Amino acid sequence: MSEAERTIETPDDPPPAEGPDGTDAAGEPGGSGGTAGAEATAAGATPVRGPRRVVVVACVAVFAYALDLAAKIWVVTSLENERSIDVIGEWMRFRAVRNAGAAFGLGSAFTVVFTCIAAAVIVVIFRLARRLYSLPWAIALGLLLGGALGNLTDRLFRSPGVFEGHVVDFIAVQHFAVFNLADSAIVCGGILIVLLSFRGMDPDGTVHRD
Repeated sequence: MSEAERTIETPDDPPPAEGPDGTDAAGEPGGSGGTAGAEATAAGATPVRGPRRVVVVACVAVFAYALDLAAKIWVVTSLENERSIDVIGEWMRFRAVRNAGAAFGLGSAFTVVFTCIAAAVIVVIFRLARRLYSLPWAIALGLLLGGALGNLTDRLFRSPGVFEGHVVDFIAVQHFAVFNLADSAIVCGGILIVLLSFRGMDPDGTVHRD
């Protein structure tokens, strides 16, 4: 038999056997199965989200709550039964007001309802904090939590009674309602949440585009 015939009749060497993990017998990656497995692993990998932002929520909430509480203590001890203080002329004044309603004096007939709503908001924020990885969301929720705790404290411990306590307001803007720092924190937190939702940013740090 000639050399040419032997070349034609001799089959090519078979491809190296692949192991169950997509490697050849020598332990090297090989074959389409190994490539597909690597791509699948990369596609199914959990994205790195960084640390949870629970501490940020707590710090922002404590700061907002302490600031609101200190301001209310000052109002009760120094401003009640006194004349109002002009801050920016007649446009903004400090004037002590006891508010039985919600933020900005709305709904004074539903004091107990607003107390329950504030408590529910606090519970929701604590539950949401378990999957919170976004720093802007942490700041927003911290503002909401601090504001809700500030006004809830008034509802529980101020007269005329538990769940019906009147909130201390003192920031009077001309042609607008009288409010406090807790109301301001709640509004700022709510606006920030709307902006984050509009930009497609979720509390877990992911960003989606509709």
